[in-house]
Amino acid sequence: MPGLKAPSDYIREPPRHPSLQINSKEPFNAEPHRSALISSYVTPVDSFYKRNHGPIPIVDDIDGYRLSVTGLVKMQKEFTMKDIRSLPKYTIAATLQCAGNRRTAMSKVQKVRGVGWDVSAIGNAVWSGAKLADVLELVGIPKLSSATPSGGKHVEFVSVDRCKEENGGPYKASIPLIQATNPEDDVLLAYEMNGETLNRDHGYPLRVVVPGVIGARSVKWLDSIDVIAEECQGFFMQKDYKMFPPSVNWDNINWSSRRPQMDFPVQSVICSLEDSNILKDGQVTVKGYAVSGGGRGIERVDISIDGGKSWVEASRYQKPDVPYVADGAYSDKWAWVLFEAKVEVLHSAEIVAKAVDISANVQPESVESIWNLRGILNTSWHRVDVRIGHSKM
Repeated sequence: MPGLKAPSDYIREPPRHPSLQINSKEPFNAEPHRSALISSYVTPVDSFYKRNHGPIPIVDDIDGYRLSVTGLVKMQKEFTMKDIRSLPKYTIAATLQCAGNRRTAMSKVQKVRGVGWDVSAIGNAVWSGAKLADVLELVGIPKLSSATPSGGKHVEFVSVDRCKEENGGPYKASIPLIQATNPEDDVLLAYEMNGETLNRDHGYPLRVVVPGVIGARSVKWLDSIDVIAEECQGFFMQKDYKMFPPSVNWDNINWSSRRPQMDFPVQSVICSLEDSNILKDGQVTVKGYAVSGGGRGIERVDISIDGGKSWVEASRYQKPDVPYVADGAYSDKWAWVLFEAKVEVLHSAEIVAKAVDISANVQPESVESIWNLRGILNTSWHRVDVRIGHSKM
């Protein structure tokens, strides 16, 4: 594409914050320490996890950049960044989470394939840009359309990014047309993150943000948007990011038997404590994040200090001085909540967190019950061990 190109090597990678925990250097995949996630409701750009499949694309001429919208539409059209910025600007708080978040814990049960994420392949940002529904309206697709007259039912996002999984072709993913054309679903063509222009790691100059859905569908470095009849046939839609039962292995897997994963399940993680902790004081403050996909708010976060035999409810919050109500008008429905509970541990304890969303979905107790060969969607109860002084674990 004129103005934006995918390099073939890693010579011109952008700078990254030294505090990031690197899980893969080439391509660069990294996450912050878990404690950084609870330092603020909005995750700073430097602390936001980095998920990449190849060298970071380079913009050499922003004026030459064009986003093409093609496929089963009344009219095909190209947009400059000036065109996109001239559309009504919307701002939403939305949490993005890699489907592989907490994969390392799942791998301890039985080895899985994929980047070894701990608990921080997640972040909450304030995204600004044009609504995809407004852009599609400019090529003749009305709001709330489930199909175009020529049979388009899905919207495919194609990146400039090149990756080995596509045999050197572009990264791509799709969402249903009805989701893309529904203004209430808040799908953005974003050009700002936390009030600043997107940086290269996060998709400069333009990316998709699909709230409430696994991060793999929020395609960065947009090259084109194609309206198509069937869902995207790319690798990451058809041969990855699908949820299989524990009985499926690499010998008997049938990728076509499962749909591509979209919404992420309810999730919570303790971020104020490591996996194993030795503390001087038995008064323990338990803090972390909780989130659910599809815009479902968090109704409750439960904390246990006896491995799940008894529970206390944690407080939940988003913005300072604004009471959080799971489906409230002043709450950010696409964003996580942070939680806090104070507990007393006398000797040693297994502290557990589990969240419940407004649809009464609750995290599964054990990772064994949701183990899958790709190690995605580990939303089991999050557990940490605490020992006071010299007591035995």
